Amino acid sequence: MPPTHEVFNQAAPLGDHSAAEDPALVEGLRREGAEWAENEVREVGEAAGSERVRSWGEAANTYTPVLHTHDRYGHRIDEVEYQPAYHVLMDQAVGHGLHAAPWADERPGAHVARAAKFYLWSQPEAGHGCPISMTYAAVPALRHSPELAQQYEPLLSAREYDFGLRAPESKRGLIAGMSMTEKQGGSDVRANTTRAVPTSEGFHRLTGHKWFTSAPMSDVFLTLAQAPEGLSCFLVPRVLPDGSRNTLHIQRLKDKLGNRSNASAELEYDGAVAHMVGDPGRGVRTIIEMVNCTRLDCVIGSAAGMRAALTHALHHAEHRQAFGKRLVEQPLMRNVLADLALESEAATALMTRLAGAMDRSVRGDESESAFRRLGVAVGKFWVTKRQPAHAAEALECLGGNGYVEESGMPRLFRDSPLNSIWEGSGNVAALDVLRAMGRSPESVEAFTAELAAARGVDDHYDAAVELLEQSLGDLSELEYRARSVVELMAVTLQASVLLRYAPTPVAEAFTLSRLGGGSGRVFGTLPTDVDTELILDRARPRR
Repeated sequence: MPPTHEVFNQAAPLGDHSAAEDPALVEGLRREGAEWAENEVREVGEAAGSERVRSWGEAANTYTPVLHTHDRYGHRIDEVEYQPAYHVLMDQAVGHGLHAAPWADERPGAHVARAAKFYLWSQPEAGHGCPISMTYAAVPALRHSPELAQQYEPLLSAREYDFGLRAPESKRGLIAGMSMTEKQGGSDVRANTTRAVPTSEGFHRLTGHKWFTSAPMSDVFLTLAQAPEGLSCFLVPRVLPDGSRNTLHIQRLKDKLGNRSNASAELEYDGAVAHMVGDPGRGVRTIIEMVNCTRLDCVIGSAAGMRAALTHALHHAEHRQAFGKRLVEQPLMRNVLADLALESEAATALMTRLAGAMDRSVRGDESESAFRRLGVAVGKFWVTKRQPAHAAEALECLGGNGYVEESGMPRLFRDSPLNSIWEGSGNVAALDVLRAMGRSPESVEAFTAELAAARGVDDHYDAAVELLEQSLGDLSELEYRARSVVELMAVTLQASVLLRYAPTPVAEAFTLSRLGGGSGRVFGTLPTDVDTELILDRARPRR
C-alpha cells in the first residue's frame, strides 16, 4: 500500500449507542404517564442504536421490494417479495407492540409508550414504519363496525408478525393497510371513482383503481369507494376465508424517492370482496379516525428522522478535526449543531405531548380530545415540514462524507419529505387546521388553554401568543394566510411545551431564536448568549 493511502482524521463508525438515552424523550415519557414502560423503551433504544439494526435498515433499502404478478405456471399471484431484513424489522416492531398493541392495553400511558418505541425504532429504518403505523391506525376506524372489530382487532393487536397471504382467521397476527388515493383525486378523496356494489350475501364488490396503496402485502385494507348511499369506508381482505385470493391486482410498484424498503403499489379492484365499515355514505367520517392516528405518526416519524440525523452529525463533529480543533469545538459548527439540536428537541417534546393527548383522549378526556384534534394537525404540518431542511443541514455537517451512501445520510435525506406528503401535504394540513377551528370551537379553546399555561414567563413567547390571537381574529383572506397562521400556532405550541418542561436555557434559546427574531432563516444563526454546551450535551449519543 503506498504511503499516500494513510487514513487519518476520519470519524470512526458510529458504532453502538443507546438511542433511548435521549433526555427529551425520557422526560416526555415520564411526564405523559408512561414511566412504567421505561425498561422496555430502553430495551428498544439499545437495539435501535446498534450497528446490527442499522445494517438491517441498509439491506432493506438496498435490495428493494420486487413485484411478482404471476407464478411460473401463469397463475395470477400479485405478491411482493421483500429483502429478509425487512421482515426482521417488522417482526421486532410487532413484537414490541409498535403496531396496534396499545388498543389492547388498558394501562394509562400505553399510547405514549408506543409512541416512544415507534420514535426509537424509526431511527435506523423508517420505511417499515408505514405498515406498522397503518395497523395502529386501523383499529379506531374499524370500531365503527363492532362486529368487524370483534373479528379483526385481536389479530391486529397481537404481538406476532405472521407474514404471508393466507386467510386472516388462520393467522396469528395481522397487518393492515390503507388504500384511498386515486390518480384523478389525490387528497380530494371525495372525487374517488371506485364503485361498491352491494350483494345479496351481505358484502360489497369493489371495482376501481387506487393510485397509491402502501404495503400491498398487508392482510386487510381500509379503503374508500362510492356506494349507492355515497362515499363509504370498506374493509378489504387480501385472502378470502376459503383461502382464495381476493381480486386485488397489483399493476406496478412505485419507484419512489425514499421509503424504498416499503412497497407502494397501484392496485386494481376487480370485483373485490369488501365489508362496509361504519355508516353508509359516511366514509370520510369513518376513515378520519385512521387519518388522525397516522398523522400523529407522521409527527413521530419526522421527530425520529431529525434525531437520527442529529446523532450522525454530532458523532462526526466530535471526531473530525479542521483548522486545529475538533469540528464540535469550532464556534460556528457549535452554532449549527446546537440549532439542529433545538429543532430536534422541540419536535420530540411536541411529539410526546401529542401522544399524551392521544392516550388521554381514547380514555375519555374530552378536553384532551379537543386539543388533540387541533394539535395533531398543527404538529403534522410543521414538524414534517422542518425535517427536510434539518436533514439537509445535518448532512452538510459531514461535508462530502455525508453525500455518499455509506454514511447513511442520503437515505435520511431521501426519506425526509415523505411525512409532509403522506396523509395530506402541507396545504391540506394547513387547511384542515382552519376547518377544525371552524367546526370545533372547543378545539380552539383547548389549544389556547394549552398556550395560556406557559404565559407570563417569557416575553418573546407572550408577544408571539398575542400576535397569534390577532392573526386568528383577522378573518380576511384567512385561507390565503393559512400556512403562516399554522406555522405560528405550531412554533408557539412547541415553545409552550419547552417553557413548561425543558431546562430553562433550552426553552429560552428556542423562544429567542424562533419567536424573538434572534436568528436568521437558516440553521446556525443562534444568538451568542445561547448555552450551546447544555443543548449539545442533552443531544449527544451515549454508549
